[in-house]
Amino acid sequence: MRWLRRNIIVLLALIILLPAIGIAGCWLWLRSGLPRLDGTVTLPGLTAPVEIATDRHAVPHIFAQSQEDAYFALGYVHARDRMWQMDFNRRIGAGRLSELIGSAGLHYDRLMRVLGFQASAESSVQALAPEVRRALDSYTAGVNAWLDTRSGPLPLEFQVLGYTPEPWKPADSLIWGKLMAFQLSGNYNDELLRARLMQKFPADTIRQMYPDYPATAPVTLAADLADVNFDRLHAALPPPLGTATASNEWVVSGERSGTGKPILVNDPHLQLGAPSLWYLARIEAPGLSLVGATVPGVPFHVLGRNDRISWGFTTTGSDVQDLYVERLDPNDSERYLTPDGPRAFDRRTETIKVKGAADEQLVVRTTRHGPVLSDVEPRALQAAPEGHVISLAFTGLSDRNTTAEALWRLNRAPDWEGFKAALRLIQAPQQNIVYADVQGNIGFYTPGLVPVRRKGDGSIPVPGWTDEYGWTGAIPFEELPQAFNPPSGRIVNANNRVVDPEYRWFLTNQWDDWYRAARIEQVLDASRRHDVAAAESLLKDTVSLAAKDVLPLMLRIQAASPAGKAALDMLRGWDGTMARGRAEPLIYEWWARELNCGLYADELGNLFPNIWSASPRLVLHILTRERQWCDDVTTPDHNETCDDVLRSSLDRALAILTERHGPDMAKWRWGMEHRAPLAHQVLSKVPVLKVLFDIGIETDGGNHTINRGGSNIRDENTPFSHIHGAGYRAIYDMSDPANSRFMISTGQSGNPLSSHYGDLVEHWRDGQHFTITGTLEQVTSDGLGRLTLRPD
Repeated sequence: MRWLRRNIIVLLALIILLPAIGIAGCWLWLRSGLPRLDGTVTLPGLTAPVEIATDRHAVPHIFAQSQEDAYFALGYVHARDRMWQMDFNRRIGAGRLSELIGSAGLHYDRLMRVLGFQASAESSVQALAPEVRRALDSYTAGVNAWLDTRSGPLPLEFQVLGYTPEPWKPADSLIWGKLMAFQLSGNYNDELLRARLMQKFPADTIRQMYPDYPATAPVTLAADLADVNFDRLHAALPPPLGTATASNEWVVSGERSGTGKPILVNDPHLQLGAPSLWYLARIEAPGLSLVGATVPGVPFHVLGRNDRISWGFTTTGSDVQDLYVERLDPNDSERYLTPDGPRAFDRRTETIKVKGAADEQLVVRTTRHGPVLSDVEPRALQAAPEGHVISLAFTGLSDRNTTAEALWRLNRAPDWEGFKAALRLIQAPQQNIVYADVQGNIGFYTPGLVPVRRKGDGSIPVPGWTDEYGWTGAIPFEELPQAFNPPSGRIVNANNRVVDPEYRWFLTNQWDDWYRAARIEQVLDASRRHDVAAAESLLKDTVSLAAKDVLPLMLRIQAASPAGKAALDMLRGWDGTMARGRAEPLIYEWWARELNCGLYADELGNLFPNIWSASPRLVLHILTRERQWCDDVTTPDHNETCDDVLRSSLDRALAILTERHGPDMAKWRWGMEHRAPLAHQVLSKVPVLKVLFDIGIETDGGNHTINRGGSNIRDENTPFSHIHGAGYRAIYDMSDPANSRFMISTGQSGNPLSSHYGDLVEHWRDGQHFTITGTLEQVTSDGLGRLTLRPD
């Protein structure tokens, strides 16, 4: 019996220890692939040694003896720290997700193949100036040098998905720009939505749903398009890439900064995730001194400063996409009609490899307007009536796109004239770009191609067989919105309207809400000095002017329950600050969400989820001017008032919150719902790994605060999850450029096993920043290591 007990104990120990040993061994093996940050590496492709000093925040400071070697080194460190992110992004743009994840990737793969981003990127490389192509080649060589000489296993994502990345190509670096242009210019979805509404509602109803829509803008489809099934087309297309876009930027003159030179501030808001989209880097080489935000896979600084100027971006939101319903030749379905007679489609066949399944053949057709979007899926093709297809015109589809060259030249621009010369090459996406320089100048420009239409405003699909709605060109560069040293001494944009109604050219009918811009201006105008410290404070601001705007209308009711009375009392004493530790933002946001449902879900039916928005515009419009919407059309009496809807929506919101967080209202906190998950695109979908690598954190802010905590209220489970916001923040001090401040949302490394995967999360949440400066020796002495790249 003693022998039996001893062997059972040994067996149990082995059962427990062996998996633990295996897991530990696997962990150590994966960690052996973490990059070395010091020592010497010999690599082919360099012309001279390059020093890379990594500071304590894991930011590489690249000191090179030529610009080509600097780009080589940037490619090397991008691959070293973010190779999986780079590879995944190029696969999305090339329409090659299905190779990794099977048929689940086909939805996006088909769309990307129809759009033709891969071929367009390859052609665009040839449109760039020779010096820009050399920079792309050097960067590519650096990426491939890491792939060829790395030691240890590839990062965890490659192990989970079971593949090895292919060599990098120059065209791969341009695909990100194509994806970003498409994400920031998604007007065709709005066209589809408006067309679907027009097929179900009268013109007056549609005008009421779009309170800022110009009175003269069309609200009726052309008679020829009445039979198009826009519902089916919408259902067949994949959802937009990422959530809605928003950003902040402002610049003040030296007089207003108190330093004698401008302060420029920028925090672009995009989809949040891990790793962050942005990667901080510094380059010092002859004729090139750069600090700021790069995107892994792209060799040029997208946002940042050189030694003479600084710049920042927000999205303009101009309408640069149009849907055309094309009529087929009744005698030959391989041709479509044009004003000059039938024309043959340009055709190509795309082969999509699908993991675990047979390859798929996709025939892609292109018209004079652009690719046939209804070819994405059979049910999309069936959306058009027999004898028709639907094509997409988009400024970002050019195969001669020079936007990458614009960035290359922007990185070197010494002054306002050089800045404008660089921006002239931007095609897509159109951006609002603020400017400051060491001479004390400030400026603003909105470069990019914006179509000039012969007729219409691009808000709805139009017939494609005539030239009636054709594009006749683009707004001249010289006539795009711009400003230089305005008398006010400040320039502010937060995706709000950039031109007044008298502006000659048409940009869009849909401007973003003005609340963030109004709050920035309010704070700037309240102080005579806006230095770096003041800029940091304003970036953290969480006052919601939207809540202050709509809440007085909501608070006019008398509560129907003790809980409702307590909630109203709390909200009446609230200052609109969206702090994660307070209950008022949680109550207000849930109430506003339920109020939206109560006001117009009954009228819109299955279209409600597409209109449902966190913007208070429609709510304000209904409560102040179109109160007939408060009546519930699904009830027999049809006599509900706005006060009825306000009371019932408050009761629903409180019931939901009680179920989710308990009955004690004093214990509720906004942070219970408002949490930035910072999810990984793959690992967060694996149950154990999701928990193991969770770097999510409770945050302040909301959809309308400067410190933006954007969420998707249409999400049934986590409608206030902080999924959209400032992944990058920067403050540029032109009186002392080295004093400029930076922050990203996660960490520099994309490897979940690295200590720098999420080490910046709390600093980001708390509104902290750091400088990126110092000599090679200073950075080395205070940093994590110094790596020398030597030519082979």
